[in-house]
Amino acid sequence: MTSIKPLGDRVVVKPKPADEKTESGLYIPDSAKEKPQEGTVVAIGPGRVEDGTRIEMTVEEDDEVLYGKYAGTEVTLDGEEYLIMRESDIFGIVEG
Repeated sequence: MTSIKPLGDRVVVKPKPADEKTESGLYIPDSAKEKPQEGTVVAIGPGRVEDGTRIEMTVEEDDEVLYGKYAGTEVTLDGEEYLIMRESDIFGIVEG
């Protein structure tokens, strides 16, 4: 299995699958599915360096996060889709 170690303040996120159908039970065609804005952090970088001091990452592996609709760069590893983005592209951690 291929793995990836992000550099600096970057994180690798596994997007949550897009909804297949509406709450009322209607199936959504691929062309109408919204791009997910929620996912799970699968890898984190060591953090960024400012003025010679390393700033630790706020997110951790396995955190459920919300991010911008157009955030990150899409990559495919072993047939799985991932996003690589800066920690600043993450809006928040989903708790509960």
